[in-house]
Amino acid sequence: MNAPSTIPLNSVAANSVATNRLLTAPILPTLLRLAVPNTIAMFGSALVAVAETAYIGRLGIVPLAAIALAFPFSMLMQMTSAGAMGGSVSSAISRALGAGDQARAAMLAWHAATIGVIGGITFMLLMWLFGPSLFALLGGRGAVLEEASGYAYVLFAGAISIWLVNTLASIVRGTGDMKVPSATLLVVAVLQVTLGGTLGLGLFGVPQFGMRGVAAGQVTAYTLGTIFLIWYLTSGRSRLTLNAFSFAFQRAMFLDILKVGAIACFSPIQTVLTILVFTKIVASFGTEALAGYGIGARLEFLLIPIAFAFGVASTPLVGMAIGAGLVTRARQVAWTTGAAATLTVGLVGIVTAIKPSLWVSLFTNDPGVSAAAASYFAWAGPAFGFFGLGVALYFSSQGAAKVGGPVLASTARLLTVGLGGWWLASIHAPAWALFALVGAAMVVFGLGTAAAVRFTRWGNQNS
Repeated sequence: MNAPSTIPLNSVAANSVATNRLLTAPILPTLLRLAVPNTIAMFGSALVAVAETAYIGRLGIVPLAAIALAFPFSMLMQMTSAGAMGGSVSSAISRALGAGDQARAAMLAWHAATIGVIGGITFMLLMWLFGPSLFALLGGRGAVLEEASGYAYVLFAGAISIWLVNTLASIVRGTGDMKVPSATLLVVAVLQVTLGGTLGLGLFGVPQFGMRGVAAGQVTAYTLGTIFLIWYLTSGRSRLTLNAFSFAFQRAMFLDILKVGAIACFSPIQTVLTILVFTKIVASFGTEALAGYGIGARLEFLLIPIAFAFGVASTPLVGMAIGAGLVTRARQVAWTTGAAATLTVGLVGIVTAIKPSLWVSLFTNDPGVSAAAASYFAWAGPAFGFFGLGVALYFSSQGAAKVGGPVLASTARLLTVGLGGWWLASIHAPAWALFALVGAAMVVFGLGTAAAVRFTRWGNQNS
């Protein structure tokens, strides 16, 4: 029989008061307190994409088409480093802290940083070697292909900095500190927009570097963010201080992170594939349907930070509880997180389903496009809550080091969209049927992830 959960809790009595609060404080208020900084930072990052699109549009149609080719791969790098591997880093560190092992947590942090460097190098080499071929596969030709390739060459030259910012921020989050990484990411976002716009458009007397300047602005901003977080973690100001002289490579440390992170990386890959596959399918339904879907997808993109913020906040709460042997509390955190994300994201979906003009009118007055967007929200909007549920529980599962089920749920979503969309296109179904499929795929993802959390054993206890 396993030892009572109070024994592991006693083992962490020497930890900081803040750490103990994460093990004992009321769940919902604590979750909300941790989620608010993340929400602000994630919205800042989302608005960066909007701002970049706006000033790239001033460069012309060719750069706009080029950024559309490069964006899925940039998004994949962010989702892999910040979400999949980043959540796994937070999970491993928080579980060590929950067990009262500060030394192990510090050693895990060094190994996480090493993984971040390797991840950055991998993305850099892959995009330098195969980026132009991938852009051509997506339809890039001539000047568009040339612009996309030049942008990617500069952007992915800074892949190490992008990976390190997200990895180091995840280390800090693993200690339960959400304010410092959120503030850092928010400042990075502001710098990215400012520097990218200045270098890209040639403002304030600076030469105009076009798309390469936009990419250089992002690389510079993330490099400065990396320098700050390295200083913060090694200066003694963090709840987890890193000492380079005590570092030694240990295979078990890498495995502790990668056993979750490697599996978790399949989820963002499948998310990007889902977007690419569905965009390809919906394009065959006509320009109005594609434009209507694009308007709906913009709202989805802005809602992801909400579910992400709740989920990332839950990772150290779940991880510390698992590390301390408090499996029942870990599950309570997960379900509270899922409920909060479902209600918040779901409410927006229901409102737009009832009154789509609140969002659609911001982008177009064209009757055909407006009708297509309204149809999208009518069928997919009510399912937004299930999407929020799936994303939030995915991160909670990372805290428990049990991501296999949520990743399979993401696979089910991809198959639903791919196979269902292919069938609907083959029978020349109306566009509303395709939008209904999007909603059904979200339901599959949300309920599948919830089932995985419900039936997967966490920790060393049945609960």
